[in-house]
Amino acid sequence: MYTASDLRKGLKIEIEGQPYVITDFDFSKPGKGQAIYNCKLKNMLNGTTMSRSYRSNDKFDKPELVQTTIRFSYEDGNSYVFLNDDFEEVRVPGDVLGRNKYFLLDDMAVDALFFNNEVIEVELPNLVERKVVKCELGAKGNTAAGKVTKPATVDGGYELAVPLFVNEGDIIRIDTRTGEYADRIRS
Repeated sequence: MYTASDLRKGLKIEIEGQPYVITDFDFSKPGKGQAIYNCKLKNMLNGTTMSRSYRSNDKFDKPELVQTTIRFSYEDGNSYVFLNDDFEEVRVPGDVLGRNKYFLLDDMAVDALFFNNEVIEVELPNLVERKVVKCELGAKGNTAAGKVTKPATVDGGYELAVPLFVNEGDIIRIDTRTGEYADRIRS
């Protein structure tokens, strides 16, 4: 059980049976009366956000969250099948994975966050390597004005902007947190 004085950015709390993470936090102490804790909360199940204010005597439950490592096995329609340490299948819907589904590789270890025995969040390694399968020719232009990019598609179907020197067949690194180009490995 948490009290209002435990609130801080990144803390996970349970409100009305739903897990929330605090995305922004502000503390104020008026001249008279109790301290006020203003929080912006994000629902970990559906992604909705809300703002709430709490007093120092408010209490919160800890959500029953379990984090474990699972390995990607295969795609089955709109769900993705992973194996846990006991080689039991764990099915994750595509909407839980979001953009991360494009970065999955066979036997890739990922960190999964479970709430009520359901996966609610999957965290991939920060960088993944993918081969560029389609890349348009870049137009020479004013490169002094800033970074000039062109569209590219990597194996798995993900599209992103890459620098002009990247060509089809190149292996590039992609930052899974942002979905952006990180660097080129080899051509």
